[in-house]
Amino acid sequence: MQETIDITSQIIEAITDKKGKKIAVIDLSEIESAPTGKMIICQGNSTSQVSAIADSVREELQEKMSIKPYNYEGYRNSQWIVIDYGYIMVHIFLPDYRHFYNLEGLWNDAPINYIPDED
Repeated sequence: MQETIDITSQIIEAITDKKGKKIAVIDLSEIESAPTGKMIICQGNSTSQVSAIADSVREELQEKMSIKPYNYEGYRNSQWIVIDYGYIMVHIFLPDYRHFYNLEGLWNDAPINYIPDED
């Protein structure tokens, strides 16, 4: 469990390093049908920022924790990039795509922790 907390903190740090905003951590561990135990959602203001945030997450976890994702998808358009770490999935959106797919609304029966933006 401590490792999950450490990974979550490292992901949040990597997101904030690239000025990612509106970070939400959804705890899906008690939902039987959930595809993962935890989702971390954030957004960037441009496709280049979305890519930079995703790169930051992947690089930080690789360099500091020797953790590689199982898979990642979405770099082609960089409107929504998902990074799969097994128990934790990271979603980086452009604001319009985040609103359209509304993952927080889809999983609103799970506890959601919103991390305040650093300005």
